Amino acid sequence: MSENEISFKIRKAIYEVYEELGPGLLESSYEFALKHELESEGLQVKSQIALPLKYKGLTIENAYKLDLLVEDKVIIELKSVETISRVHHKQLITYLKLSDLRLGILVNFNADYLKDNIFRKVNGLQS
Repeated sequence: MSENEISFKIRKAIYEVYEELGPGLLESSYEFALKHELESEGLQVKSQIALPLKYKGLTIENAYKLDLLVEDKVIIELKSVETISRVHHKQLITYLKLSDLRLGILVNFNADYLKDNIFRKVNGLQS
C-alpha cells in the first residue's frame, strides 16, 4: 500500500474519531481511538515508537516518541491544543528526517473545524 493510500485511510479515520469524540480531550484519548479505527481498517499501527537521535557517532535511543506509525510508512503526530504553531510543523518534519520516512500527518483535534487542522508533510518538500 502506498503512502497516499494509507493517508486516505488515515484522514477518514481522523474524521471518524472527531465525529465520535469531538474536541477538547487529551491527546492520549485521540491516540487510543485513532489507533483502534486504523486497526479496524486492517492497517498495522504502532504507538509511542521510540525514535533515536544520532549525533557525531553517539546515539540516544529514546530521544523522541512518535505518536503513531502506520504501516511503518506514515507518522501521525497528534495534538489537542488551542492552535497549531510553527514548532508543531517543524517537529513532524524533524521526525520525518530522523526516521527517513517520507510522509507525516499532523492533526489538532482541539478545533472547531477539523478540516483546517489536518496537515500533510512530505520529507524533502518543506521550505
